[in-house]
Amino acid sequence: RACRSARRATGPMARNEEKAQAMLNRFVVAKRDANRVDMTKRPYLASECEDVSHCEVYRGQILKELSKKVSLIQNEGLDEHRVRDLNDAINKLIREKGHWERQIKKLGGADHFRTAPRLFEDDAEEVVPGRGYRYFGAAKKLPGVRELFRKRAPEREKRTRFEMMKGIDADYYGYRDDDDGVLEELERAAEEGSLQQAREDWEARKAARLAAGEPADEEESDGEGDGEDARRAERFQEALPDREAIERAILEKRKREMLAMLGGGDAGGAPKHKEEGSINLVPKSW
Repeated sequence: RACRSARRATGPMARNEEKAQAMLNRFVVAKRDANRVDMTKRPYLASECEDVSHCEVYRGQILKELSKKVSLIQNEGLDEHRVRDLNDAINKLIREKGHWERQIKKLGGADHFRTAPRLFEDDAEEVVPGRGYRYFGAAKKLPGVRELFRKRAPEREKRTRFEMMKGIDADYYGYRDDDDGVLEELERAAEEGSLQQAREDWEARKAARLAAGEPADEEESDGEGDGEDARRAERFQEALPDREAIERAILEKRKREMLAMLGGGDAGGAPKHKEEGSINLVPKSW
């Protein structure tokens, strides 16, 4: 009975203390939360944050969102517009992560560009390497994107002049074509056929000349032509003036020009020097 009476006496008091303690705890938590910086919402610009620890927290948030979205985009059953939106969001988060890593390095923190592992690069592909926009998961199989990643047939490499000259030897120029003996037999057969054809043609021409009453031998007719040419050349050679006649003609021409310049000429009664033989041997224009 005494215990029961004691419990009845202390029961309401203990309940009030518990309520007061719980209220005090809520007040302490609320005060602590009020003094704590809200880290749930990232600043729009990374340059607005001046604390390295806060930048690291924001970078961690971005990595979590990236991991989640990359896992979602692997599902090929998603709608096309959903896949495109996820791929755009992933690229945007990658750029934002680079901004925060650059801000961390600027504030004296770790250099994540060198030390951090390259995340999601094994699954990503770029149309133009180094331009930044990447395709992940099901985005690589979208209409219009699949054709961009289709490998083209390798182009034939153009050989240099040095590479082409390496395979050139005496056989290329035909210097050793006679070594096998095949070419000699072919040339011998062709030579015999050519001689036989030439002989038949000559006999046919000879028969035609005999029928026309011309000399049977072509050498005779050729000899007559050669004799006529020789006689024509001899007459031409006789008509040419010799060196002395040319010199005399030049001297006479210069004398006439000098007399004409001095105003003499024929009017002054200067004697005209003419020698026989020079008139007929030198052209009139001289």
